[in-house]
Amino acid sequence: MEINNAKFEVSNTDVSKCPETEVPEYAFIGRSNVGKSSLINMLTRRKGLAKTSQTPGKTLLINHFSVNDGKWYIVDLPGYGYAARGKSQREDIKRIIEDYVLERHQMTCLFVLIDIRHKPQKIDLEFMEWLGENSVPFAIVFTKADKLGPTAAAKMVDDYKKELLKQWEELPPIFVTSSENKTGRDELLNYIDQINKTYCENES
Repeated sequence: MEINNAKFEVSNTDVSKCPETEVPEYAFIGRSNVGKSSLINMLTRRKGLAKTSQTPGKTLLINHFSVNDGKWYIVDLPGYGYAARGKSQREDIKRIIEDYVLERHQMTCLFVLIDIRHKPQKIDLEFMEWLGENSVPFAIVFTKADKLGPTAAAKMVDDYKKELLKQWEELPPIFVTSSENKTGRDELLNYIDQINKTYCENES
């Protein structure tokens, strides 16, 4: 699958104000500064579509991007776990994330982004456990693979799988990406394409 066009549509903090559509949405989430915006820009080949920042925790809204003339959506969710935020702001972001993930029926798959350079972090493991408990369909996307050599990257992914298998009987889909050198782009888009086709078959 190829993305022919993508455009920003709306930002908000209230799931009830998300676009009134019946097409699949693919949401991207992860800890602050994990590379969400860069990944979205890489997938769409639109360098400035999602705003990137050197300052962690800048995404505080649910951002909807229409893809291929509204056939499906990419959704950029707020990053979690940014300690420098005040307690009230952290609670607001937690509410935004939970409301969207649990209430938005168009949300077809949640891509949980993990910086491949770091060992499994408690906050990510707990978040994925929460997704499992709530039967939320998700996949893991390792980012910044260009920062490690192929052997080191493969070891980090393998170590992560072993950690997950301590809690999970079956692993979710796993992708390895780099926004710098476009690693994983085709694999991610093909996965989305497969889900889209199944979605269309079920709707027809």
